[in-house]
Amino acid sequence: MAAKPASVHPPLVVEFAGERHEVPAGREFAIGRDGDLVIDDNRYLHRRFLTLTVENGLWWLTNVGSRIAATVTDGTGRVHARLAPGARLPVVFDRLHVLFGAGSTSYDLTLHSSGGFAVDPGPPASAVGDATIGNVPLSPSQRLLVVALAENVLRQTESGRGEIPSSADAASRLGWTLTAFTRKLDTVCGKLEREGVTGLRGGRGKLATNRRMRLVEHAVATRLVTREDLTLLEAYPLR
Repeated sequence: MAAKPASVHPPLVVEFAGERHEVPAGREFAIGRDGDLVIDDNRYLHRRFLTLTVENGLWWLTNVGSRIAATVTDGTGRVHARLAPGARLPVVFDRLHVLFGAGSTSYDLTLHSSGGFAVDPGPPASAVGDATIGNVPLSPSQRLLVVALAENVLRQTESGRGEIPSSADAASRLGWTLTAFTRKLDTVCGKLEREGVTGLRGGRGKLATNRRMRLVEHAVATRLVTREDLTLLEAYPLR
């Protein structure tokens, strides 16, 4: 009797902090503070945050955490989605970037697939909900604020981790008062909220750190700011 053929599945590699991890298809691959890929010993990070599994020949990325969401993008900023706790999505691009924050630390990793499921993202999307938001125009001072918050993440040459500065530190970096910085931050967050970006509103139970983290996560994932924008900080040398 002929042996039953093995399930066909695309190979998948997770890249994080300069290391590449080949994901076996025969079992669940867990990512978090503990698991197959240990991201960081960060008490704000779930022990098991994301999992990768094969189903019907496709890889699926699932958020098995209870508090943290992730932003997933094809890398061009044209296609992106918010992966909330309990949600999952298929890995249908040759390269998929995953960004998320825990405490004041931002993390990003990249999924590399060669299974031939790549989808053409097409032209930049118009502003119709959080998963299809196009470019949002920022004033020079608003862009400078976002770059100052995202500086450590943008300076990374490979996927890994970056610290998000406090509002006081970012204001000091730019030579602004904390009051002026906070007012501009409110304006930027309000502008993005009107375009459908979630998670930027403060209030009871909402830490200021979470708002800054979400702003950086969205801005980097959608290429609202890029490494080229770091030149804006040249007039503000580090003290």
